Amino acid sequence: MGNRSRHGRTVSALSRESAFVLRETRLQVPPLVPEISLRLADEAMDLWQATEADLGKAGLPPPFWAFAWAGGQALARHVLDHPDIVRDTRVLDFAAGSGIVALAAKRAGARHVVAADIDPYARAAIRINAADNGLEIEASDTDYLDLGATGFDVVLAGDVFYERPMAARVEPFLRAAQTRGAAVLFGDPGRAYLPSAGIAPLASYDVPVPRAIEDRDVRTTRIWHFI
Repeated sequence: MGNRSRHGRTVSALSRESAFVLRETRLQVPPLVPEISLRLADEAMDLWQATEADLGKAGLPPPFWAFAWAGGQALARHVLDHPDIVRDTRVLDFAAGSGIVALAAKRAGARHVVAADIDPYARAAIRINAADNGLEIEASDTDYLDLGATGFDVVLAGDVFYERPMAARVEPFLRAAQTRGAAVLFGDPGRAYLPSAGIAPLASYDVPVPRAIEDRDVRTTRIWHFI
């Protein structure tokens, strides 16, 4: 039958990335989205305590996928509470991380969901999280920033305006998707590079977050769209 990990999966069947995700995380429930469980790091795990420099020396990208960020939690909550946004639609979860928004969209009735992230560890986490939740979504390595978000009815993005270079590319990408006819929503807890004009809030959520990475216990997070 082959060797089995403590997570019940056959070791030989796991990719390096999947094995890493299972080893360095545990199954948890994001506080604002109890309908979904995710493989996340916590304070008791080495991944939580590792610095970006430590990860770089090990050849690993920053593990954004290992945390339920405020923007993603709020957007997932909004989608679950307003399923008409995604019901029977083709959805892109851009820079999906753990896949929390994609999973919420599928659970809310989306026809097809693509969770896109260029980090192979994120894609491994997305596949594991989808299996743990009994949901079918597509984990994609497509760089939609270059190709554009064509073929989607809805484009969702949680917490993507945290770095200037990223924000400078993401804003025109999302605006272009809306111009082509997609409904575009993004969750943001007040990151430094959130667009300063041409956006309007749709909803607000108080999201419990880990103090160790956010320097506070709760972040007020808004759901935005372009106007």
